[in-house]
Amino acid sequence: MKALKNLGYVAALPVVLVLLWWASTLGAVNFFVPTPAALVNKFGEVWFSQRFFTDVLPSLGRLVVGVAAAIVIGVVGGVLIGSIKWLRALLEPTLEFFRAIPPPVLVPVLMLLMGITDSMKVVVIISGCVWPVLLNTIEGVRAVDPVLSDSSHTYGIDGWARVRYLVLPSASPQIMAGVRQSMSLGLILMVISEMFASSSGLGFTIVQFQRSFAIPEMWSGIVVLGLLGVGTSFIFQWAERNILRWYHGQKEVENAA
Repeated sequence: MKALKNLGYVAALPVVLVLLWWASTLGAVNFFVPTPAALVNKFGEVWFSQRFFTDVLPSLGRLVVGVAAAIVIGVVGGVLIGSIKWLRALLEPTLEFFRAIPPPVLVPVLMLLMGITDSMKVVVIISGCVWPVLLNTIEGVRAVDPVLSDSSHTYGIDGWARVRYLVLPSASPQIMAGVRQSMSLGLILMVISEMFASSSGLGFTIVQFQRSFAIPEMWSGIVVLGLLGVGTSFIFQWAERNILRWYHGQKEVENAA
């Protein structure tokens, strides 16, 4: 019963929006807005075909590699910078400078330096996704309870053991908040990098459909991106519930008290 209730909450708004879309296009002919039936027909025709392997899977591969690399770089760099005061003071102005640069403007530069390659597209994704993880990790490390920190020093818990058992668990809620932001940014940058310079991928295909006035096909590509966003969101929520199980349990106890 609870599962059906949750499914109802998830599906209610999309169903209402589709019904409104269907009602607004009923009996009308608009070249730029296809009917739901036409879109569903083109969706199956376009994406349940070879394009799934030539466009969707390569885009997913670049997205996964880019976001995973950004998470690793952001967490490792954030723990180091957040733990060492002089390093944080030294790097903070430079980090703020690079953080302010919109990642899409780096695409022409990276094209010149790296060429039109998959590596260039992955670097574009990393260049934008690393900042939410890095900055949230730094703040999470800085916010470690000083009493717990002093206790760990008193008991001789230093080095990797301190990072593993104190720093990372304490900072993990903020790290996960940064990861959530980086995943949505990664999807955007994946599409942008493929629109600028690519011969395959979702961004490239959507632009090609638009240029050839294949409007239902273009909208079907946008729907694929939306579904990928929903899928990554559900995967993240599942991972967060498992990784931060102790944190959510603690919050439930505090709220009950």
